[in-house]
Amino acid sequence: MADDFTYKVRGFFGRIPSEPHLLTDRITPVEGCIVLCHLGVLDVTHGDDWTLEIAGLVETPSSFSVGQLKSLPKTEVVSVHQCAGSPLAPDKPTQRVCNVRWAGVRLDHVLGSAGVARSANFVWSQGADSGDFGGIACGHYIKDLPLSRISDDVLLAYEMNGAPLLPEHGYPLRLVVPGFYGTNSVKWLRKLELRSERAPGVFTTTWYNDLAPDGSTQPVWAIAPQSVIVAPKPNRQLRRDEVLQVWGWAWGDDGIAAVELSADEGRSWQGCRLEKVSGRSWTKFTCDWIVKEGCCGLLSRAISRSGENQPAGGRRNAIYRVPVLVV
Repeated sequence: MADDFTYKVRGFFGRIPSEPHLLTDRITPVEGCIVLCHLGVLDVTHGDDWTLEIAGLVETPSSFSVGQLKSLPKTEVVSVHQCAGSPLAPDKPTQRVCNVRWAGVRLDHVLGSAGVARSANFVWSQGADSGDFGGIACGHYIKDLPLSRISDDVLLAYEMNGAPLLPEHGYPLRLVVPGFYGTNSVKWLRKLELRSERAPGVFTTTWYNDLAPDGSTQPVWAIAPQSVIVAPKPNRQLRRDEVLQVWGWAWGDDGIAAVELSADEGRSWQGCRLEKVSGRSWTKFTCDWIVKEGCCGLLSRAISRSGENQPAGGRRNAIYRVPVLVV
């Protein structure tokens, strides 16, 4: 694979997305979306000529140009896209999230044409970017995901919100794994390998693994249940006894069963109304709350369909608190 690109930015590059109170649109404008590039930002010319290689445990190793992929049936998926936070600080809470309309080709459709071997369990995805991160020489950015996941809605994406990907979002081709944290949606996608085992490399072995209660580790794949309050915005002055409609977004790979609101620092909770959940997009919650004297903050917590609660702290999906002023 020839390196038919240069770097717009060498090394880590990030842009803080919209703060929660600015996430008023169901589909987040591209300028308000997350940008996090561990190893740099590529500057690719002639994007339709960009080639994706398919190798490993397949009957027919093959390659596709982006131009060829665009000639295949196009699929659109609306999904939450969330940063897992820094791999150097995995327990630090993050609200770096957006909701995006992706378009591209279904991964299972493309792999089906290559003929996946029965011994394959994982899809390795490799980006063209390479370099150092956290003081470690990383080689190419490589991630993996279970082969069982690709039949849902995983895309080889070339559009974001109805327009070609921008360089910082992986132009001309990226993987999109709805419901998984953004670290798994490899940008500048260059190679897919079908393997029986998980991928090597620091981004799957050293970083992006969470410690489980039994002392083992588990990959940072599925997005944990989470919610953020959009309104009221932080530090808004509220009148005592006024009826305020609090609203925000909730999401999670397992789906959201309920969202609750607390106005007394988590000592008590009241249920919120949830709109009908649609795929892996975020869902809106609303709650009518009577402003109480002495309240200085609002908290929301999401509960997944399997009963997992958004935790109070110590996790990347910890409860988000909105400070308010009651006058």
